[in-house]
Amino acid sequence: MKKIASILLTAGLSLSVILSGCSSGSSGTGSPETGASAPGSASAGAGSGGGDEITLYTIQSTNPNFQAWLDEAQEKSGVKINWIAAPTDSDTRQQKVSTILSSGDDTVDILEINDEMATSFKNSGWLEPLQDTVMTDDILPQFPQGYMEDMLTSADGDIIGVPSYSGYLALWVDQKKLDAAGMTSIETEEDFVNFMKASTKDGQYGYGGSWEKTYVFNEIATFVNLFGGDYFDWTNEGSRKAVKFMYDMANTWKVTPVDQIADKYEQMNQKFIDGKYAMVFMWGTGTDYKQANRYGKDQIHMINMPKFATRSIFTDSWSYVLNAASPNKEAAVKFLKYLASEEGELNGWTNFDRYPARADVAANPAVSGDVKEIYSEIQATNEVHGRPMLPQTMEFISEIGTLFQNYVQDKITLDEFCEKAQEAVERYK
Repeated sequence: MKKIASILLTAGLSLSVILSGCSSGSSGTGSPETGASAPGSASAGAGSGGGDEITLYTIQSTNPNFQAWLDEAQEKSGVKINWIAAPTDSDTRQQKVSTILSSGDDTVDILEINDEMATSFKNSGWLEPLQDTVMTDDILPQFPQGYMEDMLTSADGDIIGVPSYSGYLALWVDQKKLDAAGMTSIETEEDFVNFMKASTKDGQYGYGGSWEKTYVFNEIATFVNLFGGDYFDWTNEGSRKAVKFMYDMANTWKVTPVDQIADKYEQMNQKFIDGKYAMVFMWGTGTDYKQANRYGKDQIHMINMPKFATRSIFTDSWSYVLNAASPNKEAAVKFLKYLASEEGELNGWTNFDRYPARADVAANPAVSGDVKEIYSEIQATNEVHGRPMLPQTMEFISEIGTLFQNYVQDKITLDEFCEKAQEAVERYK
């Protein structure tokens, strides 16, 4: 099976809002700047000064704990860190990062980039390979291998980034409905179907989805992975089974409503909170559920992915990358080694609430809380992947989403969906 890989994303799209805006990673991040950003440092002005000094282009500068994170990072890495605040607007941010890298701008050494930018830049030659200096054989195996391959490895096999966290598109269930169904867990495809059927009654449904045409991509790809398929190969039997399964949920078993083709995460999530759905796939660690007083082991909580053909889950992340034009590579590598270390990951957990990407660090007693148990189980039992992206990603996602909506509304057949979806793959890759 060809693994899902990420390739190029055109600059200037608002895809990060669609794909990552409701994910778990960038809580409390951003900058008040929407254009050029003012530089700063822990103690003085900015600008890479050579020696053990770098400039970091960061999304975290407005986080209330940024200074504490920065102080510890400087002390432990031995590198003075000047910083520039990245724009909060996703389009502007990607355009700025693209300009910095493509122009050979050497005033920025390290940049924080999201998955969309990683897919844009990993084959560009603008980023310094890290496998010989930072993501070495003793460190790399601790990171999620599927994600590293999908999102942060170039076509030439170079590793171009250090993930700062793991944030899963996980399965969330309403425990009250699970109890009412007389079930204790959802371990298999059969359990998944039985729970949906048992929970569908009185205007409530067993499953809720975000099936708007630019959002349903996440769920289609999730089911494709669970069935052992390939999002880029619609002749693959697992891929066909995945969309047929989703069709059956809406039309054969009627355990999810067809009219959710208009719903994005906001609408789906509110309906879940209101009790309309028994389970959903959702990013994050439950902030919305906590705010609605619906979070907890006896209410809404995250569970492990069930095993269909496989157990598989998507993670997103922001990653630190090294500008190939940097004049301060030695200091930058020291800083990146710190970020990839146990101390660096624990600093991100303590100050930014970023769940460690390294499995061994996640097992550290310093990482605690109700999410740790389930995250640890997911890390240990699932294939962890990055999301499938192609050149002209927004157009590709929209076309597949439209085809899917037409299929679940019986406007086209399964064969027609798969044929047209494969044509889209070939056109946009």
